[in-house]
Amino acid sequence: MPRIARFLAVTAVAALVLSPVLAEARPGGNASSGSRGSRTDSAPPTTNTAPNAARPMDRTMTEPSRPGAAATAPAAAAAGAARPAAAGGNFFQRNPLLGGLLAGGLIGAMLGGGFFSGLGSMAGMLGFLLQIALIGGLVFLLVSLLRRRNPAQAQASAQVPAMAGMPRSMAPETGGMTGGGGAVSAPVVAITAADQQAFGEALLAVNRAWSAGDTTTLARITTPEMTQYFRDDYAALAARGWKNETADVRLESGDVAEAWNEGARDYCTVAMRFSLVDVTRSLADGAVVEGHPSNRQMVTELWTFVRVQGGLWQVSAIQQNG
Repeated sequence: MPRIARFLAVTAVAALVLSPVLAEARPGGNASSGSRGSRTDSAPPTTNTAPNAARPMDRTMTEPSRPGAAATAPAAAAAGAARPAAAGGNFFQRNPLLGGLLAGGLIGAMLGGGFFSGLGSMAGMLGFLLQIALIGGLVFLLVSLLRRRNPAQAQASAQVPAMAGMPRSMAPETGGMTGGGGAVSAPVVAITAADQQAFGEALLAVNRAWSAGDTTTLARITTPEMTQYFRDDYAALAARGWKNETADVRLESGDVAEAWNEGARDYCTVAMRFSLVDVTRSLADGAVVEGHPSNRQMVTELWTFVRVQGGLWQVSAIQQNG
């Protein structure tokens, strides 16, 4: 019986520790990353394209006490370089203590010492699993509480043309908005059809550059912070001997969630629903490890763009919807 208990425990922990950590490794990595100036800690308003509240940032260089710091600090990219390669990875990467605990138990069991040198019996294993269930319940409760503190803001009332070729949709609100983290009211920025076309083109350009491993282009069309996250994701994939590519990206619908000004900088958050082929392959033999080379998938994300003194728009954040 002790051997059976040990085997079951090893199998359970291995499934947790060794599970894929980069599923949907397209640009942004299925995480919410980047900065939205003073509104980084605030959820963008919901739209027809993105009816659910955006997920809070998993990775950001903006400090709550210093709104917009990521956009103004010259050392933002250097700060990101010091982060772990998979800063926005799975639960165990964001909680190294728990991950180390599980990994340590796995190693102990494989060496015959048992989990924490005392879980060789069935009672010990059940106690360990009970602890894991309790920890999981606490984590779920914490996440639920955090999400409740970031409710979706009301949809705007004015209307403007949607993104190029799309149905009309909700426009940015007509008054200022108070964001989280000390954000203050900011004037609304008028978004033109040319701006909307630039946002759609940026979606395609980022995916092309990502698939080609073209960090030079990514550095030109994204902020230093986002460029660093792309480099981190490249490194995380390479560490596993993988490479991700997206192809045939098509913008299905899009609308502006909000647009505002902060001094010399204009910001615009755009909800975009697009379809694409997303495949992750092994660098060794080209075998598919995630995705499918011909099956399309639908994605809804909120992209935030920033421009300085009327210059070119750059991607400053990518957030997941719901």
